[in-house]
Amino acid sequence: MRFLLRLSSLVALAVAVIAGTIDSIQSVAASAVVMTPMGDAWQDVSPASLVALQSSIAYYVHPRFYTFIFQWLMLQPAFGVFLVLALLLWMVGYKKPPVAGRFTA
Repeated sequence: MRFLLRLSSLVALAVAVIAGTIDSIQSVAASAVVMTPMGDAWQDVSPASLVALQSSIAYYVHPRFYTFIFQWLMLQPAFGVFLVLALLLWMVGYKKPPVAGRFTA
């Protein structure tokens, strides 16, 4: 389980770096700061899954959750969302080192 969490964290970190690189290239080209919102990035990659997730959240969870939390999340920069996701996944999959050290019996 920890392996999958850490692997997911690595994938989220790679996506965050790619999204940040794309935003920085667009910022240099436009001579202004460009940060792609998560909703726009998801719409570009897979619009069908975005619509399916929106409708399922509004139907199964609660419509207010969709209007407040999900729409707020979709307005945040994509690289920031994936950085936070990578950090959370890494924290959940982190294994504490033993207190006594590695050479104890």
